[in-house]
Amino acid sequence: MGAVSGSTAGPLLEAHDLWKSFGDREVLRGVSIDLSAHEVVAVIGASGSGKSTLLRCLNLLEPIDDGRILLGGEDISDPRVHADRVRARFGAVFQSYNLFPHLSVIDNVTLASRVVRGVSRRDAERRGMELLERIGLTAQAKEHPDRLSGGQQQRAAIVRAIATDPEVLLLDEITSALDPELVTEVLELVRSLADDGATILMATHEMAFARDVAHRVVFLDAGRILEQGTPAEVFGAPREPRTREFLARFMA
Repeated sequence: MGAVSGSTAGPLLEAHDLWKSFGDREVLRGVSIDLSAHEVVAVIGASGSGKSTLLRCLNLLEPIDDGRILLGGEDISDPRVHADRVRARFGAVFQSYNLFPHLSVIDNVTLASRVVRGVSRRDAERRGMELLERIGLTAQAKEHPDRLSGGQQQRAAIVRAIATDPEVLLLDEITSALDPELVTEVLELVRSLADDGATILMATHEMAFARDVAHRVVFLDAGRILEQGTPAEVFGAPREPRTREFLARFMA
């Protein structure tokens, strides 16, 4: 059963006809996608289908070859746009955690608030400790990442991403590097963020989670969006033969 309906307002994030190649290899081929405030959209597809590249293009970590990206109505794909200013409006979490190994957990969580947003250390740490308490990591606040389990590191990375109250949270295969027993604790955190109304675009192989939490599911195949709809539509009655083939293999 899918989550409750997302926001009915206009899109917060819009991508129109995105193209991206690495050398002669076309990775995104005319991708158009949108995301409304408080909506959760899951992007599914086989490895190499372009999911990670799409997310990296959306927050300007990768330049696009063609197309437009709008955030809150602003064309952030305009080359004159200050990329770091735009990235500060996103929260991004990747499969490899990307915590700074030389910083404690609390310093990882508060760094962007202090450096990018100019929040005082005292206020940033108060907010950071509130978030760490929510995920049961207050006891590890002063530890360095190598003292944490993979699941703890990934939850800390998610908390770091939301500490600045980003407009959009991008989650890129955040459970793929985790041992199976650690996946649940990370997905429960994402579920709670969705329940709280976060705006989330996530690339995932967790089909049951996408079915239960996402408002919409987008199937990306060989750099194109082949099918999208509600979880009930995509998982329950997929229209495209390729979607059916993918789901049959992945959900077997």
